[in-house]
Amino acid sequence: MLKGAIFDMDGLMFDTEQIWQKNWNKTAAEMGIELAEDFKYSICGTSGKLMNSVIEKYYGVEDGSEIAALVKQRVHDDLIEFTPEKPGVHEILEFFREKGVRMAVASSSTEEVIRRNLQNTNTEDYIEVIVSGSGMANGKPAPDIFLKAAEELGIAPEECYVFEDAFNGVMAGYNAGCRTIMIPDMSQPTDEIRAMATGGVYDSLLAAIEALKAE
Repeated sequence: MLKGAIFDMDGLMFDTEQIWQKNWNKTAAEMGIELAEDFKYSICGTSGKLMNSVIEKYYGVEDGSEIAALVKQRVHDDLIEFTPEKPGVHEILEFFREKGVRMAVASSSTEEVIRRNLQNTNTEDYIEVIVSGSGMANGKPAPDIFLKAAEELGIAPEECYVFEDAFNGVMAGYNAGCRTIMIPDMSQPTDEIRAMATGGVYDSLLAAIEALKAE
């Protein structure tokens, strides 16, 4: 059992990725744009400059920051009162607490949204460290956000699990040198992504718990 566990949030802890995609598509439709099918794979897990560059490519604009800000606000408003949970969230947090594993959330969302989602689901007390991608110079698939989370936990990256659902997040966890576990949400892993998920690929957080118990 490793010493730390770092969780992505959207699509991993909480079933919020669908809310992001709804608002990306709503905003595009208002501009008379129909987003290509692969947009959702390209945007998942991104933040900062990389997010803006994906927006600029698919929306055909020179500066993606305004669209990013609008969509973030719409997601924020949608999640004010209710955050849909993924199966096994409470169980895996309790499992790690019992094992003495220290926990962090490292998400592309803003710190305000992260904290509110944790509060809405009564999971805040499990989490020692919160790192938001909003302040990161390099978003996923760069390793920065996971390296920062490990640093704030005071644990070496190779002693941390990373739990992710998206391709960019798996790559970021792998690039950080963490033991990366994938719980697919919107897309199933390619062979390349599966190889980067050094801790395995599981259908749910509950299935991941069973695998961890066997270690």
